[in-house]
Amino acid sequence: MKSGITNTILTFALGVLAVAGVILVLRTVIQTRELRAVTIQAAGENAYLNQAQLLLNDVTAFNQKTPSPELTKILQAVQARQAAAK
Repeated sequence: MKSGITNTILTFALGVLAVAGVILVLRTVIQTRELRAVTIQAAGENAYLNQAQLLLNDVTAFNQKTPSPELTKILQAVQARQAAAK
């Protein structure tokens, strides 16, 4: 009889561990998909930021060639925001 109780306990423990393993595998799959989505989104945002920085560089170079008081004021505001963000 003692062997039957031990067998039942071990079978129950094995079942619990199997269910826990399935749950962990599902969580890993879901988190991997979320990570891929966030990585793709981050790459898109980085590309947008790079384009904005290139545009700012071009505008700054243009303003140095052809100074404009309005453009200088705008550039100073943008540079102040960049300095505050860092």
